[in-house]
Amino acid sequence: MTLDLHPEGPAGARSLGSGSRLHGFQDLARYRVHDILLVCSLYDAFILTEDGRLSEGVLGRFLSFDAYDAPRLRHVATGREALALTAVPGSCDLVIAAMHVGDMSVVDLARHIAQQGREVPVIALAYDTRDLAGSDALHRIAAIDRVFLWQGDVGILPAIVKSVEDQRNVAADTGEMGVQAIILIEDSVRYYSSFLPVIYAELMRHSQSLVPEGLNLSHKLMRLQARPKILLCSTFEEAWQQFTAYEHNILGVIADIEFPKDGALSAEAGVLFARRVRERQPDVPIMLQSSLPENETVATAIGAAFLLKESPTLLHQLQRFMADNLGFGEFVFRLPDGTVVGRARDLRTLEEQIRRVPAESLAFHGARNHFSKWLKARTEFTLAHHLRPRKVSDFPTVEHLRQELIGAIHEYRRQQHRGTVADFDRATFDPASSFCRIGGGSLGGKGRGLAFVMFLLEEYGVARRFPGVHVAVPPTVVLGTDVFDRILDTNDLRDAVMAARDDREVLDRFLTAVFPDDVMEALGAYLDATRDPLAVRSSSLLEDSRYQPFAGIYDTCMVANSHPDLTVRLAQLRTAICRVYASAFSQRAKTYLRASPYRLEEEKMAVVIQKVVGVTHGDRHYPDLAGVARSHNFYPTPPLGTRDGIAAIALGLGATVVGGETCFRFSPRYPRHVVQFSSVDDVLSNSQRTFYALRMDDGAEAGTPDFELQQYGLDVAERDGVLAASGSTYSLENDAVFDGISRPGVRLVSFAPILKHGVFPLAEILTLLLSISESAAGGPVEIEFAANTGAAHDRPAEFAFLQIRPLALTRELADLDVGVAARSTLVCESARVLGHGRVDTLYDVVVVDSQRFDAARSREVASEIGRVNAELVAAERPYLLIVVGRLGSSEPTLGVPVAWHQISGARVIVEAGFRDFSVTPSQGSHFFQHLMTFGVGYFTVNPEAGEGFVDWAWLAAQPARSASLGVRHLRFAAPLVVKMNGRDHQGAISKP
Repeated sequence: MTLDLHPEGPAGARSLGSGSRLHGFQDLARYRVHDILLVCSLYDAFILTEDGRLSEGVLGRFLSFDAYDAPRLRHVATGREALALTAVPGSCDLVIAAMHVGDMSVVDLARHIAQQGREVPVIALAYDTRDLAGSDALHRIAAIDRVFLWQGDVGILPAIVKSVEDQRNVAADTGEMGVQAIILIEDSVRYYSSFLPVIYAELMRHSQSLVPEGLNLSHKLMRLQARPKILLCSTFEEAWQQFTAYEHNILGVIADIEFPKDGALSAEAGVLFARRVRERQPDVPIMLQSSLPENETVATAIGAAFLLKESPTLLHQLQRFMADNLGFGEFVFRLPDGTVVGRARDLRTLEEQIRRVPAESLAFHGARNHFSKWLKARTEFTLAHHLRPRKVSDFPTVEHLRQELIGAIHEYRRQQHRGTVADFDRATFDPASSFCRIGGGSLGGKGRGLAFVMFLLEEYGVARRFPGVHVAVPPTVVLGTDVFDRILDTNDLRDAVMAARDDREVLDRFLTAVFPDDVMEALGAYLDATRDPLAVRSSSLLEDSRYQPFAGIYDTCMVANSHPDLTVRLAQLRTAICRVYASAFSQRAKTYLRASPYRLEEEKMAVVIQKVVGVTHGDRHYPDLAGVARSHNFYPTPPLGTRDGIAAIALGLGATVVGGETCFRFSPRYPRHVVQFSSVDDVLSNSQRTFYALRMDDGAEAGTPDFELQQYGLDVAERDGVLAASGSTYSLENDAVFDGISRPGVRLVSFAPILKHGVFPLAEILTLLLSISESAAGGPVEIEFAANTGAAHDRPAEFAFLQIRPLALTRELADLDVGVAARSTLVCESARVLGHGRVDTLYDVVVVDSQRFDAARSREVASEIGRVNAELVAAERPYLLIVVGRLGSSEPTLGVPVAWHQISGARVIVEAGFRDFSVTPSQGSHFFQHLMTFGVGYFTVNPEAGEGFVDWAWLAAQPARSASLGVRHLRFAAPLVVKMNGRDHQGAISKP
């Protein structure tokens, strides 16, 4: 399918919480100091680092600052040694030199480094206040970046490194991600050497406190990397230049009152700076410092906090200012008189508090932009920038402001989870929208596909294209493959289940295995938060890959999740997980893997636990419709083309479609062109008459729920109010089919109200999703979905995107002429063929013809085919399989209900219609996936409709090696020759 589509604009134009905001976190803080050259005496190096290297104390500070690694430290004792090293490109990123390095001064060293043409920052480090004499002159030397004083705090070294990095990174980080900055104005080396370690330590405490709120490891790293920058300035001009450059990202200002302005020391520089900041950004928090107590009155007059430099608690007060004014702590709701009326520690509690604090408190904080300030400090830049332009005066009442805040925060929290795979956390899990992971390792193929779908829906803004319909991936939790490995290893299961030949033995071993405590605790917390019915689905490493999809090989279990006792529900969920794990070692899976290039020991199983989309009606739960859609149609009829796509849908759960039962097929681009409903007889013959639903009883005993779905008649769907959106009525009196179910008659499933009368935009949604999915996957795709139209329920309409997998189309690179041959020389001919190429290695044929097929014994027939298949596979003899009806169908009247492992050795398959019943290829079933994966030729023949032929008489006349239950195994001395042209779907099979 093709459609002119583009993701929505730049990140800034997207909605709150767009997942793309996390894409660039790894680009934050691009400039890093990896190698430090320390130039000083051995004694000074030992004193600074406590042991001459990066001691645990210093190293711990670095690791808390840097989410990646700590820098390396190299020490030399002389300037000559230092210059020899700095002359080598890439040898160091930062030079920290003592004021006197033995053979030269720090000034001479800095100038020599500059003459080398190296842009390496040079920091002068004094070990005593007496060394600071003349430090003002050092500040004016361009080759020296800054002078610091060692005062016994091991935090000085990390503070120097981070200060250098912040100056280099601030321009890019504020521009790209909205990272905030704090301006520190201080010309006293002694004071800023004390302040910086305290400020950086407080920053990291704050950033570390935000880490648990991160959705996943990437989000947690982003929170660390997005910490505010510290911009250290020593003059009025330097500070003002920084403020104007990053004005909209300034989190706060900490300034001395007396520092240089216009080249001379000014006793009012700090006050003047604060006033100019207030004129442009009235809500920026400011702290002024002074050694003179009387300056507190001046600071208060301009709305700034005040810090007395001679205070014995100077550094503690600095920390308090940052916590109370820069958002480094809880959000404290106050009344205008300062009375505390509430506290919030995260977005969830902020939303809760806003719902109930007094209006006076909301107005007080809203007028001062306290909400956006707090959010910026917590790296929630998108939400902060959304709220900040709004003023209290923009709202008719404070209650309108309250609703705006609640709505914005709630939507932001909801969308944070869209397009993001979060680590499961009881505190942040949202059962209505989360996609979470429990345990490490891979998400598996199905889990990866769902994560990709979330990304696509967010990237293309799909949800906003269909107002009134919630388009999304259902709430999902994935057990990573590490959980699977831990259970196998701690219970010593791996060798036993790989060697087992009995599926029940494998399942029993998993049922009695011990699950990790942390996994069971997380699953219990998950169930405590949701009471929705759950689908427990396989998600192996190889599943849903382009050329090895493993479709339908592993198990899916449904859990009602309705028992009032949490321990019972947890036991039932554990049983379902065990069944999925056990299916990885089933005989069916082992047979499939033997026919693939993979080894069983390479396979790992993740488990997807997903809300079952639908509505509960009494004791049953099911969606209005579910189905499968492909962007490539193997059997198009005019005006349809192969790239117009095909969808197979059914009322109720999707088991009807994937099981190959009667369902409704249409092209999303031509929803009214329905070949299977061309006449009244076609409608009566091809209409769905039953549907699947999940029973919502408690299950049997704890841990042993009944995972089987149940079939119901359309009369049940009509009583539930669901059939109205998909039904039609056959009137015997008029011998006609009428849309809708308002008149008496036989009920049919035609989906006419949806596809012809537009009660739900199903065709439009599928057209869009197939197009963007195919474009993103770089080739044809298959998607699974379920939907509730909202017509019969007091709830919004929803479309759930359940799965995506690439289609493994044959690479039809070479032309192949099937040619024209006399029918007498052919076993079969068809113009409806899937596959491409010539096969001349088939000496064996397995036949089930209409004369011998007994629908009442169809399951026995399937077992007999499986027995013959096993013999031929063991002998490595590929064969031609010819049957009447549809293979894999769970309806006996439609064909033989084989599983794939029972026909896995077939190289070419022919499905032929009954005399009074045509076979329609079930393009929504897993069966088709396996045909494409293993390159199996597939012929559809319906002689009664003039679609090809099978020479049944010739086949019946051939002697059989074995015959049982109508299954005949023929063997020839010469091979049959099969020719298939996948371009025009022509094919023929010649007799030996």
